[in-house]
Amino acid sequence: MTSLANRPNSAVIVVDVQNSVVADVYERDAVVAAIGRLVGKARSLRIPVLWIQDIGEDRLPGTEPWQIVPELVPADDEVRLDKRYGDSFEDTDLEAVLARLGIGRVFVAGAQSDACIRSTLHGAFVRGYDTVLVSDAHTTEDLSAWGAPSPDAVIRHTNLYWHHTTAPGRTASAIATDDIEFAN
Repeated sequence: MTSLANRPNSAVIVVDVQNSVVADVYERDAVVAAIGRLVGKARSLRIPVLWIQDIGEDRLPGTEPWQIVPELVPADDEVRLDKRYGDSFEDTDLEAVLARLGIGRVFVAGAQSDACIRSTLHGAFVRGYDTVLVSDAHTTEDLSAWGAPSPDAVIRHTNLYWHHTTAPGRTASAIATDDIEFAN
């Protein structure tokens, strides 16, 4: 249903599941495990998995804070892209990679729900992609001391509004890892 011509394929985009990004996030281990199941399911069906890594703050390429968490190991043939902005499409080769692979539907997981996940979801959606938020495979840190809602409320709200997002010619949804069905 994507509005992108000749893009029948799906891909998983794992955003910023890096040592320094997820060190203190809400339900870290459960979310990382869900991402692991999502990646395993995608790999078993030969669905491309793309790994996005933020290079802000202390996350210089090659450093420990920049590394993907040890529980998740990108395969040698999986795309890894560094980004500087919240939207994983902004100033990266993500769109070119997805176009080359004929991707019209993306499944987004990672961190943080109220920042890079939201930005990447919107970035994909406005570019014409059918966009699925993996509802149990994203998380955020607790910023309630600065006036933000609690992390569980941020995650619930992100799932709620993304499930009800609409636009002509494309779909948005929030689906739990174990309910994901890839259609290529």
